[in-house]
Amino acid sequence: MIRAPAGFAALITAAGRGTRAGDGLPKQWRDLAGRPVLDRTLAAFEGFERIVLVVHPDDMGQAIARYAGGITIVAGAETRAASVRAGLTALQGQASHVLIHDGARPLVAPSVIDDVIRALQEGADAAAPALPVSDALWRGDGARVAAIAPRGGLFRAQTPQGFVLDRILQAHRDHPGDAADDVQLALAAGMEVAITQGSEDNLKITFPADFARAERILGTDMDIRLGNGYDVHAFGPGDHVTLCGVQVPHDAGLLGHSDADVGMHALTDAIYGALAQGDIGRHFPPSDPQWKGADSAIFLAHAASMARDKGFRIGNADVTLICEAPKIGPHALAMAHRLSEIMGVEEARISVKATTSERLGFTGRREGIAAIATATLIKE
Repeated sequence: MIRAPAGFAALITAAGRGTRAGDGLPKQWRDLAGRPVLDRTLAAFEGFERIVLVVHPDDMGQAIARYAGGITIVAGAETRAASVRAGLTALQGQASHVLIHDGARPLVAPSVIDDVIRALQEGADAAAPALPVSDALWRGDGARVAAIAPRGGLFRAQTPQGFVLDRILQAHRDHPGDAADDVQLALAAGMEVAITQGSEDNLKITFPADFARAERILGTDMDIRLGNGYDVHAFGPGDHVTLCGVQVPHDAGLLGHSDADVGMHALTDAIYGALAQGDIGRHFPPSDPQWKGADSAIFLAHAASMARDKGFRIGNADVTLICEAPKIGPHALAMAHRLSEIMGVEEARISVKATTSERLGFTGRREGIAAIATATLIKE
């Protein structure tokens, strides 16, 4: 997260209707990989002491409900320039510098913001990120190429565009009409604008296809967690064992505080481990008599629910049962099916298999069963 210097404020413009983005909500309020676009944009500027959000008057209610408290919310106007001017006026006397950013650019990198801040700290009156034009440029006549346009010295402008606050506010007041961006007004006011490094990922969502592109970019920065679980239970009196939720006939049972489902316990601990949430004992302590003889499906369902609540889906789960007997192979598919039901995960993502310890150790001596499990969690 960016830690902006004292005196630096952020102004986020989100008052447009975004008609080119297609039907539905304005683009800044639409879902992008599980969160509204505007949520992601504001998160990029959390390290600023002062943030002003400019929204359309029709959106004031939901903006206040969602963001009131740490953010100043201002009603926008008919044009982008007028909306920015309203936000700058709200900041007057509250900051020395301001970074003005499009609410529909949710993927701005900290390095892009840092470079703009650094340029202002080094004395620039204005600074903005951009990328040099690398493609050939054409002038079109309808659907035909009419001429080639030189690309030398041309840049693709991005935001945030940073300014000395008083100077850009005065530039807006001196030129009350609309403008393509704030740099246009800064140049009209005689300010020199430093070009800082932009980013190909700093996409401005404009058209419907841009949502899919933004989701692909977010996918390159996925939060993937791996967790491992291990459990052991000794044999005792009984005529069956419960493994991964399936009762398997055997000449002994398994000893444990709950139903001693060693496979399900290992998998539950794997999910808790991926979430950095300890183990079964933390959530269902064996000292609590209510869990005596409990169905281990309760534990696994709790772990899977916790993963979903924290924004993760279970990518896959792999359980290995270690024993000389009983035979696991004939029951493995039924076990995977039962785990699928409990976790709400498609069966194709769950593996249950078995191995022996070549008659070595306590499992080789048929004193009990061990299990290891691995779970993969993927942030939605």
